[in-house]
Amino acid sequence: MAGSHGSLTKAGKVRNQTPKVEARTKKGLTPILRNKKNYVKRIEREIPVGQPEFQRER
Repeated sequence: MAGSHGSLTKAGKVRNQTPKVEARTKKGLTPILRNKKNYVKRIEREIPVGQPEFQRER
């Protein structure tokens, strides 16, 4: 088999030896903070909501 880098019998050796670490729970913002952040972004800084619309000519 031409072009192989290392034997396949050693594949995944390091990953299998590392201990499993549980993922942290992701916590979102509370509704009050989320609404304040959106207010500042949309009203005070006047940033448009959503993705920008690209006009392309055909």
